[in-house]
Parts: sequence; structure tokens; C-alpha cells
Amino acid sequence: MNTVDKTSNTTVVITGASSGIGLALAEAYLKRGYNVVGNARTTARLQAAAAQLGNPANFIGVEGDIAQPATAKALFAKAIAAFGKVDILINNAGIFTAKPVGDYTEDDLETIVGTNLKGFFYPSQQAATHMAKNREGHIVTITASIAMQPSMKVPALLPVLIKGGLNDATRALAIELASSNVKVSAVAPGIISTPMHSPDEGTRSFLATLSPAARIGATQDVVDAVLYLTDAQFTSGVVLAVDGGASAGTW
Repeated sequence: MNTVDKTSNTTVVITGASSGIGLALAEAYLKRGYNVVGNARTTARLQAAAAQLGNPANFIGVEGDIAQPATAKALFAKAIAAFGKVDILINNAGIFTAKPVGDYTEDDLETIVGTNLKGFFYPSQQAATHMAKNREGHIVTITASIAMQPSMKVPALLPVLIKGGLNDATRALAIELASSNVKVSAVAPGIISTPMHSPDEGTRSFLATLSPAARIGATQDVVDAVLYLTDAQFTSGVVLAVDGGASAGTW
């Protein structure tokens, strides 16, 4: 995707920014000359991410559990203090735990609700309030295409429950914020090559069967979709699947 020449001070907040899709998004926005404020659970992870990104001056790391409202408040407070405003929020932090329904534990539920649900709500609440006052902005949430089309091959009730709810919440928030000129959409990836997945060849071969394209996607595929949405000025309330056609139906 072509970069956009923006000389204005554009600031992006990214949760789960220290690896995988989040790190790829941070790199993409930094290449555009944007400011990036990234969140991860620990300072060590953020320092490692900054080093991998080349320690740019316009990258700020904010450590903390995104399930806590104080972390979301700190993210926006530090971003605004450093760069004046926040233009884009990417709700990327997420946990995916696939197992039969009877095998989920109470800890599984609390962890997934914390990171995937609260980790969406608290940053989005901060973004909605801030962006509505500015009458501009984009909120994009990374969900999961399996919430659009569950599969017998991957029992995953808790991710489907939460990510499916986030897909609907995306549409609801898009309508709520439309009059404030704030765009709200989601990207729903399928199987993407990230550290979340084992590099074992047998595992990768199985994962490739989970889409009719018969391959695993790259982080750049998700980055391209997110960049489209945060550039778009007449697109809101969409859930854009990036999954090789897996959510289109059965095959």
C-alpha cells in the first residue's frame, strides 16, 4: 500500500504493540512519519519493540495491563501530553485460546474477558470522548474472523463470544459517533503468521487448511487493511475479514 504524505501531526495509539500485528502496525505508521504510542504489559517488552523499530523519537511506550482503566487513561494522557492529540486508536491487544467448551477454566474466562473485552472498552471510551471533542478520528479493533464463521476444526467458544461481541460493538459505536465525524471499524484476521502460532511444520500445515486459500496470511495483510480503514473518510461500521475467504462460508 502506498504511503500517505501527511505533514500534520498525526498520532496513533496501539495496544499490544510489542509483537506480531501490533509491532507491524507500529512500524507501518512510523514509516509514514506518524507518532506512535504503544502499550504492552511490561517495560522490557516495550524496550525490545523500540529497539526493533530503531528507537525512533516519535515512539513512546506505556506499560500496563490494558484490562485496567488506569492504563487506557495513561495511554491517552501521555499521547496528548507529548503530541497534542490522538487521531487513531488501534485496539490490537488480544488473547486467543482455542479448546473444547468443557475444557475452559475460570482463569481462561477472566483472562479473555480482561484483555479482549475490557482491553477494547477502556481505550475506546477514552478515544470516543477525545475524538468526539476534536470532531475527527478513527478507531479500529482487531477481532477474529472465526467469530464471523465458526469452524468445527477449531472449537473456540470464548474467543467467538468476545470477538463476535466486538464486531457488533464496532457497528454500534460507529453509529453513535458518526455525527462527531469519528470512524469506527474492525479488521477480523484469520490465521496470520505471528509468534502466537507454533513454527512447527505440522502445525503450520494444519493452520493452512483453515481457509479456502490454503495458506497462512502475513502481518502485512492485516496492516494493509488497517491502513485502508484509517485513511478512509466514508467508511465506518465495517468488519473487514482478512482470512483468505474463510468467513465466506463452507468449502
